[in-house]
Amino acid sequence: MWAYYGRKSKVVKYYPKPLHDIIIESFAGTAVYSLYEDNWKKNIILVDKYDVIIRIWKYLQSAKPEDILKLPEVNNGEELIKVNGFTQLLDEEKWLIGFSVNGGSAYPKHYAGMMNSWKRDKIRISNNLYKIKHWDIRCDSYENIENIKATYFCDPPYQEKGKYYKHKNIDYVKLAEWCKTRQGQVIVCENEGANWLPFTPLREMSGQLHKTIEVMYYQEN
Repeated sequence: MWAYYGRKSKVVKYYPKPLHDIIIESFAGTAVYSLYEDNWKKNIILVDKYDVIIRIWKYLQSAKPEDILKLPEVNNGEELIKVNGFTQLLDEEKWLIGFSVNGGSAYPKHYAGMMNSWKRDKIRISNNLYKIKHWDIRCDSYENIENIKATYFCDPPYQEKGKYYKHKNIDYVKLAEWCKTRQGQVIVCENEGANWLPFTPLREMSGQLHKTIEVMYYQEN
């Protein structure tokens, strides 16, 4: 929905389609999988420990398209606090803009960078608000998600490259066991080199500086 570090917008089409009427994203972020194609129509449960992310989602769930479109424009290199009207915004609106003006950031920034996608994000968000009205959005840990039959899309902070997230200290042994014991379909995202599950290559991706290989763990039961 908006710019965020590690989101799967370029690779989401390569993941298996959901097999169940419930989709659970246990490290929700910006929920690219749940928003992909017609996935949003299912019973979506978003879970994330980062309260800023969840508060943005809940704000968007109650917002109208015109609420988003009237938010101020931001130019590259501009300090947000100096943008006309910015200081009067809700915290959730400030955070939303703070993420988008530095595409790929793990937390809201105070300055707009050269990867400022806010103009595009604002339009995309306003056009997609209707999709999330029925979603169940929770600020919680994956550990507290009930083990129901569902499609689990698990995109945690990566073992090697997740150091920028606020909640980055993951017990991967514990998470691996949690993934393997889920009922239904389990899709786990990682990057080449991760060893906490038997991952297989999914797709080579070209980054700004070098290429990486996205890997996946998959099971059905």
